[in-house]
Amino acid sequence: MTGSDAVLLRMMTLHPKVIDLVMDRVERLLAALGHPERSLPRVIHIAGTNGKGSTQAMMGAGFEATGARVHAYTSPHLARFHERIRIAGELVTEPALIALLDECAAANGSDPITFFEITTAAAFLAFARTPADWTLLEVGLGGEFDATNVIDQPALTVITPVSIDHQQYLGDTLAEIAVAKAGIIKRGVTCVVGPQEDAALAVIERKAARLGAPLLVFGQHWQVAEDRGRLVFQDENGLLDLPLPNLPGPHQIQNAGAALMGLRFLGFGEAACEAAVSRAVWPARMQRLRTGPLVESAPKVELWLDGGHNPAGGAAVAATLARMPKRETHLICGMLNTKDVQGYMQPLAGQVTQLQAVTIPGEANTLPAEVTRDVALSVGIKAVTAGSVAAALSEIAAASPEARVLICGSLYLAGSVLRENG
Repeated sequence: MTGSDAVLLRMMTLHPKVIDLVMDRVERLLAALGHPERSLPRVIHIAGTNGKGSTQAMMGAGFEATGARVHAYTSPHLARFHERIRIAGELVTEPALIALLDECAAANGSDPITFFEITTAAAFLAFARTPADWTLLEVGLGGEFDATNVIDQPALTVITPVSIDHQQYLGDTLAEIAVAKAGIIKRGVTCVVGPQEDAALAVIERKAARLGAPLLVFGQHWQVAEDRGRLVFQDENGLLDLPLPNLPGPHQIQNAGAALMGLRFLGFGEAACEAAVSRAVWPARMQRLRTGPLVESAPKVELWLDGGHNPAGGAAVAATLARMPKRETHLICGMLNTKDVQGYMQPLAGQVTQLQAVTIPGEANTLPAEVTRDVALSVGIKAVTAGSVAAALSEIAAASPEARVLICGSLYLAGSVLRENG
């Protein structure tokens, strides 16, 4: 265990609830720290159910292509906590992270605070103290009562597609969930809106109208599509003809569109836009694994990793698989007990040969492999259980050495795989 691991473990004991969506605790701590959130470089605040991280990665790549220095805050992490805090383009160092967390803990004292709140405050401290041009903030959960939603005047807000997820915290209907996401809209601040179902868009439009926040809405103010192997984007300033995103999957077209609209609104030209789609890196989003022990254990297998975990994520994975060259396709799947497992698996039923269900190692909220298997069987996917990802991969490779294998179902499983695979 590293020094920061020990500090982070201690942080998790400061409040009995892992998630508790109110703002007073983080506002109190930020006041005790001298309000670092008021000294951040220009902020782009991004909410939504799916596509937040990819859109953020694309905008960051666009900014950095112009020589801009970019802070970025995202969650959850995959292999190491340090991934959440990128300071002027570099992951936070171990000594800096320990110092930031200790400073936040001292300022907080014995008052209750959640893990996400105190680590968000640590990120704001780091960002306020290091010169940069832009700050990219990804919402942790929801938007309205998320710890990141303390920025009064961001330069831009972005809402990627809203769908059903985290119902235990955000509400059971799309409209209720959209209310939480629309909480990042600020008075007079332009908001880029990705493709939305009507119920979600209506909520976003009402909130924006109340606050006088101009909207740039997909289908109204901008369009994006794939055309003859290229990405074509159009807004009132004209047309862009760009390469397809280097992040695989047809769903990345709409994420690229939101990023491009944001860049164009902020005054960036075609070079930044091309870099956004061609240089973005975002692990565990249909990521091809090409090196590491897992790959070496099954050298002829085409191995992929994806962290999508809700029905929209399952549909995105299915659409991506449908566009790949035909190949025997196996899933190694582990999911959390808080997710709509059937909704995730339903779109995948027609795309896979078999599913190997695993229990996510070291995760308290994991769904037992047997339950994941039974849900897969219920939607028509041939399924069995396996003791681990490595065991499942070995079994698949022995029977079908040149199969396509996708490890999927959870960002927590994806993180475990990335750690195991070095």
